[in-house]
Amino acid sequence: MTTDYSNEALYIGIMSGTSLDGVDVVLVDFCAAYPKLVHSLCLPYPAELKAELALLAQPGANEIERLGLAEADLADCYADAVLQLLQQAQVDPTRILAIGCHGQTIRHRPNASQPFSYQIGDQHRLAMLTQIPVIADFRRKDIAYGGQGAPLVPAFHQAIFAAKDQGRCILNIGGIANITLLLPHQPVQGFDTGPGNCLLDNWIELQQGKAYDANGAFAASGQLDAALLGLLLSDPYFQQTGPKSTGREYFQLNWLQQQLQQLQATTGNMPTAADVQRTLSRFTAGTIALAVSRFVVSEIYVCGGGAHNAVLLQDLAELLPQCQINTTEALGVHPDWVEAMAFAWLAYAFDQQIPGNVPAVTGASQSLVLGVRYTP
Repeated sequence: MTTDYSNEALYIGIMSGTSLDGVDVVLVDFCAAYPKLVHSLCLPYPAELKAELALLAQPGANEIERLGLAEADLADCYADAVLQLLQQAQVDPTRILAIGCHGQTIRHRPNASQPFSYQIGDQHRLAMLTQIPVIADFRRKDIAYGGQGAPLVPAFHQAIFAAKDQGRCILNIGGIANITLLLPHQPVQGFDTGPGNCLLDNWIELQQGKAYDANGAFAASGQLDAALLGLLLSDPYFQQTGPKSTGREYFQLNWLQQQLQQLQATTGNMPTAADVQRTLSRFTAGTIALAVSRFVVSEIYVCGGGAHNAVLLQDLAELLPQCQINTTEALGVHPDWVEAMAFAWLAYAFDQQIPGNVPAVTGASQSLVLGVRYTP
């Protein structure tokens, strides 16, 4: 038996981020003034697909035939997640107005001589398998108009999280961390601060074969290495002001290993694996704090996988004592589902002809309705 949502505006959002941990899928009702999360689901990537996507995200891994096969596998994975979500929610696919699908980023080059951002996933196949229209390809129009194509979540954050008289920061800690600044009587601002979980995940996978550092336990077992932290913080990206964005093709394991080699060459020391993990936590928190401290912010609301890392949150609290730090749960949205909801909202915004970018954030020359519709 299905649930009757005939008086509601139902959209699905699909987000698979730079952490490569899997597919987040949400069912959202946009009938009321405030979006309602109806149901949610996380489907981990099959190990083979995750490995292939990680390889394709590395510069130099540009084998076209493998990419084409991965796109089809990715669409199948997305479709499985959507159909499982609808079955669990007892909602017929015909009730869904559209799927907003981010796709999987394998390259983000906003500062190239010809800027581009490439998200894969066969959207025609996804529409065919689900028999639901798909809205995707959200970033490239912003880039065509001179923007970075990222971050795209600030427009959604503004729509649901803004307060009239409080300076709020919405902090998403995924593979890459980004902030949205919702300041009273000021335009929305935001940008990628740098690595979120990507280096933390890469390092613990290399050292212990684990996908992530659960609750920061490995980091908690180590000691902060001040020399390594200073070296990491010296990367020119952190001195740039917004608009700016980055990706895991830059902040990757090779980048970290180069810093460790330089540290050993200059100091003769090599920190333990646990000390590196502890330092990476402080590094992520430090780059976020550096960005946030340039603005007058009293509240920070954290979403994304980093919201579950106690060591990382403690580092943030120590570095930003002037800010009250909570997760977005305090604003009524579970931190695991904010980004997927944002892409459901971008599909809704496409249908309603609402701009999905914020020019002050991305650097685009104008506000734009983002996305392309793929019909079954």
